[in-house]
Amino acid sequence: MEKENNMVGKLYLVATPIGNLEDITFRAVRILKEADMIAAEDTRNSIKLLNHFEIKKPMTSYHEFNRFDKADVLIDKLKEGCTIALITDAGTPGISDPGEVLVEKCVEEGIPVIPVPGAVAGINALIASGQKTGRFVFEAFLPQDKKERNEILDNLKEETRTIIIYEAPHRLLKTLTLLEEALGRDRSITICKEITKKHESFVKTRLGDAVELYSSGKEEPRGEYVLVIAGRSRREIEEENRNKWESISIEDHLKKYIEEGHTKKEAVKLVAEERGIPKRDVYAVSIEL
Repeated sequence: MEKENNMVGKLYLVATPIGNLEDITFRAVRILKEADMIAAEDTRNSIKLLNHFEIKKPMTSYHEFNRFDKADVLIDKLKEGCTIALITDAGTPGISDPGEVLVEKCVEEGIPVIPVPGAVAGINALIASGQKTGRFVFEAFLPQDKKERNEILDNLKEETRTIIIYEAPHRLLKTLTLLEEALGRDRSITICKEITKKHESFVKTRLGDAVELYSSGKEEPRGEYVLVIAGRSRREIEEENRNKWESISIEDHLKKYIEEGHTKKEAVKLVAEERGIPKRDVYAVSIEL
C-alpha cells in the first residue's frame, strides 16, 4: 500500500469471519497486515482474530458510542495519509453498525473507500433459507422504540420481498411473537442460528409454529439469529383486491375514480388492474358513462 506524498490515505472496509476463521480471505489478511491502523468495533474481541493470523498493527476502538467523534479523528488521520482498515466484531463493516457513519464522512471528504468482500450473515442466511432470493429487504434489528417498531411492522405487512431480520437470543421469542401478530401465523419463516459455527442450523417453519416452539420451552434460544421471512404473496394481494371490489359494480367503481379527478381512460386502467379483469370489459361499461 504505497502512498505518494501529500496524498490522503484510504479506508478499507475489511470483512472478517462471522464464526469460522477459515472464512477470512487472503486479501483481507494482506490488507490488515499492510494497513497503518486497524479500527475495530471491539478491540478485545478483534485481538483474538489478529493474533490468530499473526497480524500486529496498532488498533483503535470505533464503536456505537464514539462513532461520530471518533470518525472525525479517523478522518484527520486519513487526510494525513494514514491507511485505515475498518473491521466489525464479525462480518462486513458498515452493515447495521457504526461503520456507515465513517464511510459517509469519507465520501463527503473525497477519501477513497475500498470494500474488501467477505462474510455477511444476512446473505448467507438468505441463500440457505429455502425462501425466495430474487428480491429481498434487509431490516437488521427491529427498533427498541415501540412506535418506530410498530411502523416498520405495519410496512412489512404488505412487503412482497423476502425479509431479513437479525435478532439476539434474549429477544427472539418477543420478536417472533410481534412478527406473528403482524404477518399472520401461517407466514413462512426460516430461523437461521449460529451461521458457520459448530451449532449452525436452518429451520424452515411457520411463524405460529415457531412461537409455540420457543414459548413452550422445548427450544432454548442460544447464539445469534437471522430470521428470513417470506414476503406476502402477490397472488394473495391480487385475490384480496378482487374480493374488495366485488361489493360494487364496475360502473360505480369507474365513477369513484372519475369523481376523484381521473380521466375516463385512467379510470378504466385502474379498475381493470384492481379487479383483475381485461381492460376491454371495463371499457365497454365506461362507454355508457
